[in-house]
Amino acid sequence: MSQPCDLNCRVAAPGRLDEELQEFWVGSPWEIMMKHNLSCFERNRTYLNVAGQDFVDVSYLSGADNDGDSRSAIAVDFRNQGQLDLVVRQVGGGPLVIYENHFPPRHYLKVSLRGTRSNRLGLGSRLVATVGDRQIVREMYPVNSYRSQNPLLAHFGLDQAERVDQLLIRWPSGHEQRFQDLSGDRHILIEEGSDAITTVNPGVP
Repeated sequence: MSQPCDLNCRVAAPGRLDEELQEFWVGSPWEIMMKHNLSCFERNRTYLNVAGQDFVDVSYLSGADNDGDSRSAIAVDFRNQGQLDLVVRQVGGGPLVIYENHFPPRHYLKVSLRGTRSNRLGLGSRLVATVGDRQIVREMYPVNSYRSQNPLLAHFGLDQAERVDQLLIRWPSGHEQRFQDLSGDRHILIEEGSDAITTVNPGVP
């Protein structure tokens, strides 16, 4: 690609292009989008976190190693079972792909926030869950990837623990709240400044 990024720029290719290798030359990056598909059909990779110590490549075993040149992925509890599934959009063509999580079920807690002094959705809040000798930290941001956005909630994987010993919430307003001995395996809603905890039931207002 020639430089600068000028639609009127016309610079000759620096040498003979190998069309068998699908080489091409354009005068500006805009021509790439108009005339060419840059999907190289790279195979996707999936890595399994092993107790925070290492990562194992499970691409083939998971079935996620297709060549759809995926650019966006969100983790969402699609089946409302406390297990995060993966929704993937492929640039190289094909439909949305949903990879269901079939690992052995473990305990979890999902938390949504409603701000009063802070913004309505609690954006920017920091949540710290203490589970035994572990601390799990989540920040309330809708994580984005290419043309996609995760649901705005904090998901805590509790492994074998059935409860959260303490949940600390630091709101953007500076207000702090602490909740003790929260039972897991549910989705809860917490309002800033209130001690009440509402259990969220999908489909029920």
